[in-house]
Amino acid sequence: MDSTNHTDVDHFVFSGLTSDYKLSLLLFILFLVVYLVTVVGNVGLVVIVHVATNLHTPMYFFLSHLSAVDFFYSSSITPKMLTDLLTMNKTISFHGCALQIFFFAGLAGTEVLLLSSMSYDRYAAVCHPLHYVSIMTTKKCSSMVGLSFILGFSEAVVQTSCLFNLRYCGSNVIDHFYCDFPPLLQLSCSNSLHCSLLTIFIIGTFSLFSLSVILVTYMLILSAIFHIKSHEGRRKAFSTCSSHLMCSTIFYVAVFFTYMRSPSSIMEKQDTVASIFYSVVTPMLNPLIYSLRNKEVKKAILWLLKIL
Repeated sequence: MDSTNHTDVDHFVFSGLTSDYKLSLLLFILFLVVYLVTVVGNVGLVVIVHVATNLHTPMYFFLSHLSAVDFFYSSSITPKMLTDLLTMNKTISFHGCALQIFFFAGLAGTEVLLLSSMSYDRYAAVCHPLHYVSIMTTKKCSSMVGLSFILGFSEAVVQTSCLFNLRYCGSNVIDHFYCDFPPLLQLSCSNSLHCSLLTIFIIGTFSLFSLSVILVTYMLILSAIFHIKSHEGRRKAFSTCSSHLMCSTIFYVAVFFTYMRSPSSIMEKQDTVASIFYSVVTPMLNPLIYSLRNKEVKKAILWLLKIL
């Protein structure tokens, strides 16, 4: 068989979430509502942070970019999934699959790094409040966000290039509801070991680095909080970090459950649930958590509603 990097497959077919048309309609309605809430929540948060002058701080600067990433992150998966549920036509072109996995990987990598940047911001705010303004300068915040995007999409280029230089000459049925690395690696009729190791290395490196930064900064934050004498001071300090901690925990639990396990040739139900959670549900939860648990954001929302 020819060993050059080419493929006999010009499109892929998703196994999807279900083959039951009635269940598909119910899932379509459910995920349409989830996606609409995701769009309104994330786009709304970006707009609110932009127009409300009291939110022009480093924390909300990072939050607005996280919301933008969540919007595009969800949009790289959910609209196609909704179309498949409604029409039951679960096909995607070869190049369309490459684009989907590129944006999905790039935005996921960017989100991971933004979450660690936000933990550093919270560390500076709680542990060095008197020097916070001089530490978290506009230039530093912009550089951290820019570096997150550059590194996130750089790793996406590497992973996507490796994956789509493999040969696909057999089955074109992806045992998933979107293009993802594990099921595509299983479809390849090339030796995909190097791509598998590369994927594990990149996802593991990004996740472990970001998670290490978050864990270290929160250990320092907790230590600083315990040294605050007043109960109200401790409560206020912890409330500034709780939303970020919740969002980070939800995201990492789902990602590690899906990718940091022994691979299987079958997409199990728990894998599908975890994938739905971090690709569809988590982008909806992030703006809700920050909005419902943050007094400044709630005040800004009420202010914006009054002037509209």
